[in-house]
Amino acid sequence: MLSVLQVTPALEAGGVERTTIEIAEAIARAGGRALVASRGGRLEGELAAAGGELTPMPLDTKNPLTMIVNARRIAALAKRQGVRLIHARSRAPGWSALWAARSLNLPFVTTYHGVYNARSAPKRLYNSVMARGDLVIANSHFTRAHVIATHAIAPARVIAIPRGVDLARFDPAVVGLDRIQAMRRLWGLAEDETRAIFLLPGRVTRWKGQTTFIDAASQIEAQNPGRALYVIAGDAQGREAYVRELQDLCAARGVGDCVKLVGHLTDMPAALAACTAAVFPSLDPEAFGRAAVEAQAMGVPVIVAAHGGLIETVQDGVTGVHVAPGDVAALAGAMRHMLAMPEAGRKAFGAAGIAHVRATYSTSALQAATIDVYRRLLEAQR
Repeated sequence: MLSVLQVTPALEAGGVERTTIEIAEAIARAGGRALVASRGGRLEGELAAAGGELTPMPLDTKNPLTMIVNARRIAALAKRQGVRLIHARSRAPGWSALWAARSLNLPFVTTYHGVYNARSAPKRLYNSVMARGDLVIANSHFTRAHVIATHAIAPARVIAIPRGVDLARFDPAVVGLDRIQAMRRLWGLAEDETRAIFLLPGRVTRWKGQTTFIDAASQIEAQNPGRALYVIAGDAQGREAYVRELQDLCAARGVGDCVKLVGHLTDMPAALAACTAAVFPSLDPEAFGRAAVEAQAMGVPVIVAAHGGLIETVQDGVTGVHVAPGDVAALAGAMRHMLAMPEAGRKAFGAAGIAHVRATYSTSALQAATIDVYRRLLEAQR
């Protein structure tokens, strides 16, 4: 039986968590046991519905003593449940998972979900656990190149498997008008609101570029007042001081009435369907940029910072527009261009985006490729 233990810090929101659930679903569908060790969180129900089995552990900590205890907990769980392979998805729990896997002589897989900063030798050592898998999965070709260059790892050990999108969920044909209207009401919009809507979805953290988005909004409003609304959606994950900073910046720029910070959204397909264009002004390179792929799957034109995985996933001038990272004027110009574009032009972007994602970034392709990695390692061990 394919019995896999995935190890991840929490199950709140984000690409790591979503991919954990998708792979749990694939393992269960293949007749295996999909075990997950994690602190848990709001996505626990989705994990259970996918066939996953959660064992709560305090894996969202960097405390060295707790990490050692977690290694023992993971090893005990793996031995008790007959786990045949351990898959780590984050650094702190990755060290615990590595020690557990080595103690039991189990195959160890890592997924390199992000491009981690490493300005010191201790930080480089801390990050290196994600390159210590028997096989390392990179979530984009950009990430794969980074892993090979940063950790001097043999290229044959690093496999690029792009994240997937649930095409049954992110499909404009299945999002009805009632869901779109409910989302607009959640944002506090009137029924007769006709302004264009720019949506920035993603965690509310500085590197995602919310300040650049607000500054661009202020430039647009200075020249084209009353043409658009600007929605920032995402989980602050405890960064309340940063949320207040964004609110203060809106007030200082005079856009407090047209920029809306709406928090975490559970119905992201409806949020995308309710907007005119989605904006991803990330200041640091995205390792993959799942939300931009989801937007394209929904037929929404996208504007992205031209670095990292976003260069791979968004076709400039075809499915969206690339702008220089951190360049407020360039971002504002691209947004004004989207405002001025005829509806037919935006629909052409959207149609191209749908075709691009369906051909390249399906969840089923992600699942099949990951299961193949597991089977390769298990066969090699036999």
